[in-house]
Amino acid sequence: MVESMVEHEIQIRVRYSETDAMGFLHHGSYVNYFENGRIELNRALGGDYRAVEEGGLFLVVVKLEIRYASPARFDDLLTLTTQVASISPAKFMHEYVLKRDNTLIATAKTTLACVDRSGSIRRIPDDVRKLVDAGDE
Repeated sequence: MVESMVEHEIQIRVRYSETDAMGFLHHGSYVNYFENGRIELNRALGGDYRAVEEGGLFLVVVKLEIRYASPARFDDLLTLTTQVASISPAKFMHEYVLKRDNTLIATAKTTLACVDRSGSIRRIPDDVRKLVDAGDE
């Protein structure tokens, strides 16, 4: 497993439809934010996840851990930092920090496995791995 320090930051405005009856960001909405963070990190590195899928490979979430620290509410402007924490031949590990200004909202970790259309584990393509390696420089 190779350690990495590649990271990317995006801003997200909490939409009304993402909140619960108490007015807080619904716990399920965080998962979508983290996915958005991964996609934008990949895009910032020059990657094209659509092309990876068209080539018959998929990066599927096999593990997710979220720690909620403070609630977020409708119209809050949040900053999400997404980092590739490590990479192995068939898995990516990402870490996330979600904040509102200096207030920690949540942290999370995901593990994504590279699989083919049948769900069999495959090696992460070299061109995808090179994006992460280039981002570390």
